Amino acid sequence: MSGGADSVALLRVLLELEYKVEAIHCNFHLRDEESNRDEMFCEMLCNRLNVPFHRVHFDTKAYAELHKVSIEMAARELRYRYFEQLRNDLDVQGICVAHHRDDQVETILINLIRGTGIHGLTGMSPRNDYILRPLLEVSREEIVEYLASIKQDYVTDSTNLVADVVRNKIRLNIIPLLHEINPSASENIAITAARLRSAEEVLNQSLADTVKTAMIEKADDVVVYDALKVLANEYTLYNILNPYGFSPAQVQNIFDNKGLESGREWLSEHHTLLMDRGRFIIYRTDSVPTKQMRLPIEGNYVYDDNIKFHVKIVERTTDFQIVKDRNYACLDADKVVFPLMVRPCVVGDRFVPFGMNGSKLISDFLTDAKKSLYEKRCQLVVTDANGDIVWVANERTDNRFRVTDATKRVLVIYC
Repeated sequence: MSGGADSVALLRVLLELEYKVEAIHCNFHLRDEESNRDEMFCEMLCNRLNVPFHRVHFDTKAYAELHKVSIEMAARELRYRYFEQLRNDLDVQGICVAHHRDDQVETILINLIRGTGIHGLTGMSPRNDYILRPLLEVSREEIVEYLASIKQDYVTDSTNLVADVVRNKIRLNIIPLLHEINPSASENIAITAARLRSAEEVLNQSLADTVKTAMIEKADDVVVYDALKVLANEYTLYNILNPYGFSPAQVQNIFDNKGLESGREWLSEHHTLLMDRGRFIIYRTDSVPTKQMRLPIEGNYVYDDNIKFHVKIVERTTDFQIVKDRNYACLDADKVVFPLMVRPCVVGDRFVPFGMNGSKLISDFLTDAKKSLYEKRCQLVVTDANGDIVWVANERTDNRFRVTDATKRVLVIYC
């Protein structure tokens, strides 16, 4: 609780309804002595009402500078992080915050001014996981009237009375003007937001169905969509790409260029979107292998969390059978020179595909196998000490190192 009318009213209402509550006060140290005054007021009120009181102090300005965010965003991140930490420590059922209808209207107008989709026009949700907003349909005027009726005082944040930040400008300048046009403006905006939330539920179900039918495959680090279905409308595209960090401007650019050629890419902070033969491939950029790994002798080697190489040499007996599985390589051990090396395929790599006599670019081989650019980037090869590629991992061995009737020992590599 801040000590303002909203949080004080919330506390009194919850107590009147006989909920078991504990109060939290965050001192952001942004208003000098006024911040300390608010903390003292909250502590005294909780003591009088026999409510357990928790307080926390933040260096909000330092946090904002360190993380390069606004003071308002810094305060929000700090308090919600602390709320969640305390919720786990106390094992409580929910965290009640005192947002009311006027806050809702301000939020919707801010989103509208900045540019938003339907979700932004729905404003704040009455419940968001453990965050509960019991007063969301109550006006500020009704809150003040309630406090007056029970003779409960509160403190006022002086910064709320200055039209400096965007929210204050909307609260002090724009909303009063809207009320001149229509005294029920705030109420009507809040009602519209509630209707949009209902519409959004229907839309989200339709969207989920569309995404499901558009998805071709999904793995830990990559998901593939049918581009035509994804590009059916910009809203669908945005909802697919936004969770991967792509900005609205990028989404609009992609949507406006529906006929882009294969190979075109867009980057977010952690993901890459690749256009590939009518498909959208979204993958974690760091999932493309970059390292090399030496295999000096027989044994088991861990390349990464998902890839392990197993190397062994066996005698070619009369009953020896070559494993016909592309995840296995069976080679003439006496033709392969150790140490082996595992590395990503690079431009210009060539090998002689098993069953052929002439060499071929691995990139052409993978193209013939209908591999995407992403799959080509992830392709690993195994080379010997002479630098010859003996195996395009999980695809094809090199014909020069194949097992023949003259082979005495077989090098088996699998992963």
